Amino acid sequence: MTTDTQPSLSPEQDAFLRERSDWMGAYLVLHAWGVIALAMAFFIVWPNPLSFIVAVVVIGGRQLGLAILMHDAAHRALFKNTRLNDTLGAFLCGWPVGASLTLYRPYHLSHHRHTQQTEDPDLILSAPFPITRQSFWRKMRRDILGITGYQRRMEFFRMEMGNDPSRLQRWKNLFQAEKYFLLSNLVILAITTAAGVWWAYFALWLLPLLTWYQVISRVRNIAEHAVVGDNDDRLRNTRTTLTNWGMRMVLAPYWVNYHLEHHLFVFTPCWKLPAAHRMLIAQGFGPRMELAPGYVAVLRQAVSNPNNDPDHGKSGNQRKRAALI
Repeated sequence: MTTDTQPSLSPEQDAFLRERSDWMGAYLVLHAWGVIALAMAFFIVWPNPLSFIVAVVVIGGRQLGLAILMHDAAHRALFKNTRLNDTLGAFLCGWPVGASLTLYRPYHLSHHRHTQQTEDPDLILSAPFPITRQSFWRKMRRDILGITGYQRRMEFFRMEMGNDPSRLQRWKNLFQAEKYFLLSNLVILAITTAAGVWWAYFALWLLPLLTWYQVISRVRNIAEHAVVGDNDDRLRNTRTTLTNWGMRMVLAPYWVNYHLEHHLFVFTPCWKLPAAHRMLIAQGFGPRMELAPGYVAVLRQAVSNPNNDPDHGKSGNQRKRAALI
């Protein structure tokens, strides 16, 4: 990778960006769950189609927020205390949305070691771009209808069950892999049932998880590494998307849009990434950085291929598999 004139930090800047906080970590986790609870209450108190759409969008955004906080925990940046970081990052952030911190950490750190290189396990997410608008909107339609979410869970289940000839053993494998997801979701169901709104678990938790969460996860993946400037330059193989508060609320919770800064300073908690961005700009790296003025601008680049529709001519099963990435 390109190594000339790379960003450097003063000892004071380095110490500031490395410093984690148990209090801030706790606040962020409570904030995510608090917003989810308020969004649920919003629809329960004022039930109508508009409030339902608002609730689904806000809750799906915070479900992605929980995944982002688990991502911080994977870098041991969510809490200063390691036990708190790994325990709360797994049980309050990862498992409720079906993500395992234990499995995610080695996979994700490999992505950081080999960003946009052939060894990058996430390269499959960015390599197909740019694609056609038709291909993109097919994927979006499957996402918002819950088809992608359902297919992904089925893929995970088949992988977790394995190929043991014993059906009982395959079910045991599945239970072992999914027991914490099941437990955390049973707790959510129990809370909504105790509140007299058992249906809210299905309409205001599972539905956003299978729909809006899938939509914004795809947009996030595209924005971070698709159609970047130079796969071999650390300042160009990852993108930061500059956007407003409203877009961050529904698309990019907890400063995940500062992805270039995260790759350069992997030890930095998410809430300090805006400061890292300001440091880079102050050092004059702005013109060399892969920056986008918003998610619409990124998506325009991502769907700028007018001729090559990667789904054209594929069978139904092949299209289903392509929709997952």
